[in-house]
Amino acid sequence: MTDSKPTVAILGASRDPRKFGYRSVVSHLRHGYEVYPINPHANEIAGVIAYPSLDHVPLPTIERISVYLPAETGLILLDQIAAKHPREVWFNPGSESSELLERAESLGLPVIAACSLIDLESRSS
Repeated sequence: MTDSKPTVAILGASRDPRKFGYRSVVSHLRHGYEVYPINPHANEIAGVIAYPSLDHVPLPTIERISVYLPAETGLILLDQIAAKHPREVWFNPGSESSELLERAESLGLPVIAACSLIDLESRSS
């Protein structure tokens, strides 16, 4: 389908509007993404169905994955991330470590160690 929205999974999506994991869900929605919040303790976030893990997202590929989790947790999830064949994997500030980034790159993941929210805002200005 040529009219489909770009897809994004937010790892570490939060129900708390003060947290970046919530702001990312809302901002990606506002910028036209089909958003898949990942949080094992939530059924929905910002009105969008939440999934307990990336493995539960009913898509074979996700274009963008934005990570808001500690690096130790991110390391554990790298195989799940790789299985979704993303075009971009954003490790937001505080979610990255040199070990995580090296391992992600060794898996061939398209790593971006920067803030995905700033990227979205820069596209609309």
